[in-house]
Amino acid sequence: MVVFVVTTVFFIATFLVALIAVAIASRIMDSRAAQPSAETQELALAGLLGSRALLKDEEVSSISPWSRFLKKFDFVDVIRTKTAEAELSWTVGRVIAMMLLAGILSLVTLAGISWMPAFAAVALSLFAGLMPYFYILHKRSKRLGSFEVAFPDAIDSLCRALRAGHPFAAGMDLLSVEADAPISTEMKIALDEWKLGMTWNRALDNLAQRVPLTDVAIFSAAVKLQIRTGGKLGDVLGRLAESMRENVAIQGEVRALAAHGKITGMVLTAMPIFIGLVMFWVNPVQMGLLFQSPTGRNLIAAALICLVAAHFVIRKIVDIRL
Repeated sequence: MVVFVVTTVFFIATFLVALIAVAIASRIMDSRAAQPSAETQELALAGLLGSRALLKDEEVSSISPWSRFLKKFDFVDVIRTKTAEAELSWTVGRVIAMMLLAGILSLVTLAGISWMPAFAAVALSLFAGLMPYFYILHKRSKRLGSFEVAFPDAIDSLCRALRAGHPFAAGMDLLSVEADAPISTEMKIALDEWKLGMTWNRALDNLAQRVPLTDVAIFSAAVKLQIRTGGKLGDVLGRLAESMRENVAIQGEVRALAAHGKITGMVLTAMPIFIGLVMFWVNPVQMGLLFQSPTGRNLIAAALICLVAAHFVIRKIVDIRL
């Protein structure tokens, strides 16, 4: 046990020292390259950099060797997109470093457990390594869900501004100030892009890319069509907001109907574990035979992996999308 603890502490210390050394060396080498350009300084002094997304660093990581290595893989773009949609300031290099650190530490920890089968340790380590990415997906889903619920009210506010005689840019400025996040953040980004000389068609396309929701894509298409052909945009957006609100209500009803299936999946996942703990408490000698036998340990690990897989399968089945 002492050897295992010493090995784990040595691994963590070595990893941190190496990471700090590489970061310091990279900072020294890239100190001149990190200086902002004259154009960027002029824009900043002019107050045109109100949004971080307008002129953002596309580097995968602040550590140059690590960044050059990660750029060789295609999944970097996927992680960058998901992280941006979750409105997290993490770089891709940081996310992957956390995934590797969590996976390696879990593997080292589980390898020290004598009764843990090798395939179970590897499977649990892979799951632990994916936890940072799962957290990003959770934050992304929560942010997009709140955006979808509040978007019809924001469209109504924009309609009232247009019917009062304000131009479309003034209505977007109103949303960027008075709406709640994340709507205010995204509307401000689109408005700042327009102020910097970008056309509304391009700014709205970027908005639809940053917020991958059907309602946002329809809103973007409706505004671009009005800009090209003319017409009463306030009336169009008013009917669009009403349709979005009905869609949100229907999705709420569907989630309420699917809640029974989700609860059933959680009960089916937890029941075998609960029964196993009760049996171990009632007759620990008989249940201990499973941990003493290699076949029994393999069966326990396979059962746990199947339980986790079945839980996600049930959630996927009851996840009804309109």
